[in-house]
Amino acid sequence: MADPDRRGALTEAGAPIWLDDLSRELLSSGELARLIRDEHIVGVTTNPTTVAADLTYSDAYDAQIRQLALAGADPSTAVRELTTTDVRGAADLFLDIHRTTRGVDGWVSVEIDPRLAHDADATVVEAKELWLTIYRHNVLMKIPATTEGLSAITRTLAEGISVNATLIFSPTRYRQAIEAFITGLELARDNGHLLSRIQSVASFFVSRIDTEVDARLDTVPGSAAKVLRGQAALANARLANGVYEELYTTERWQALAAAGATPQRPLWASTSAENLICPDRAYIEQLATFDGESIRRSARETLDRLSAAGIDLDDVYRTLENEDAEKHTRSWLDMLDTVASRLAQARGEVRGFVPVLENHSCHTRTP
Repeated sequence: MADPDRRGALTEAGAPIWLDDLSRELLSSGELARLIRDEHIVGVTTNPTTVAADLTYSDAYDAQIRQLALAGADPSTAVRELTTTDVRGAADLFLDIHRTTRGVDGWVSVEIDPRLAHDADATVVEAKELWLTIYRHNVLMKIPATTEGLSAITRTLAEGISVNATLIFSPTRYRQAIEAFITGLELARDNGHLLSRIQSVASFFVSRIDTEVDARLDTVPGSAAKVLRGQAALANARLANGVYEELYTTERWQALAAAGATPQRPLWASTSAENLICPDRAYIEQLATFDGESIRRSARETLDRLSAAGIDLDDVYRTLENEDAEKHTRSWLDMLDTVASRLAQARGEVRGFVPVLENHSCHTRTP
């Protein structure tokens, strides 16, 4: 992550920084409050991997786990209680930013069960239940922009609920996400909702593109293709930026803007450099500054050169969407597994003994 002064400059330039790391430890230690106060952090998203790690290596959740165990909660119910408690706490911390920026910043994005990514009906039901349970205005429902998820995004927005459309890798899918957003706002307007109170971001993944494309370039014979390493991600994002500028100048959008709507902002996700070609912070800094048709024309030329080198970009996008959907599902199952173990342990402690439990969860944090 960039240093505080650099993050402040990015915020002033219209590229505020969000944290993808919400957990009870971050809240209870005061670290999130400090990051908001001192480090220019203006938003946060939930992360099941982080929650599972906290459950294993921190005592921050112990008291609530004991209460849930005594109440006979099953793992799914416990996960809902644990995560919504975190989201409410974070939303309250961001409330001043949310008010002073008139809803532009100060958002908390909450994960919907990723196993529902291809079930629009179940996703909408889950989003509505989470919205009512959390009961904070500055909360976004994180909905994957899969084919089925696009419908869920529209229908959730139509209910007056703000959305983080995530898992976006291609400019084409980004276009579809914006169109789902616009349709959702039109329905929300027809349903009598105040458009100025509905917000959305679209999480467009960046560095993962370079990681996948560069691995494929390494298999192309000869050295000509190698000069394209580290160029795909920014070119891809630049074309997405062009989609944004195109769709938010239409008469259709202007009618919504006149009714109080604000555009669905791009949330550049996965901005850490994952290969050695790209220096640290390169993505963040360039994403905050690029603009103009000449830059987008260069981006199109870059992607055309990649296609000519044998890189099937449509397959890259499909592969990454499927891999990340599976990754999120695994993380969610690991969190459920960890919660189940902690509930069993808490019940054993109540009975006067502590059972030996085997935990198969994978974690990114060490003790």
